[in-house]
Amino acid sequence: MLSGGCHCGAVRYQMPEDVAHHALCHCTDCRKASGAPAVAWAMTQTDGIAITGSPQVYASSENGRRYFCGKCGTSLFYTNDAIFPGMTDVQSATLDTPDALPLQAQIQTAERIGWMATANELPSFDRYPGPPEG
Repeated sequence: MLSGGCHCGAVRYQMPEDVAHHALCHCTDCRKASGAPAVAWAMTQTDGIAITGSPQVYASSENGRRYFCGKCGTSLFYTNDAIFPGMTDVQSATLDTPDALPLQAQIQTAERIGWMATANELPSFDRYPGPPEG
């Protein structure tokens, strides 16, 4: 089992390591809901997830439900019974060990922000590089 939770610790969860898929989603809905350029999702059986705490839920579309911590706002889960009944997408970046699940694909790339396609070509720093030299 893998463990994870929100930023403040009010919501914690455990989920199986065996997932249906683990993908980086570039859709507009995920970007708007998270404030991030993409969101990594690990889909697993809903009944295989054990949750402590009480996540809040937001109806983000007719069938889509986004679950988040009501105290700190961390996005945690997504369900859509019309598209994948009995399954839950877990935001894998909220895992205590996110590297435990290898990323398998990028999805919804038709909606990807243009600069995300070449982000890996930008300068990279192990930590914040400090103020620019002037």
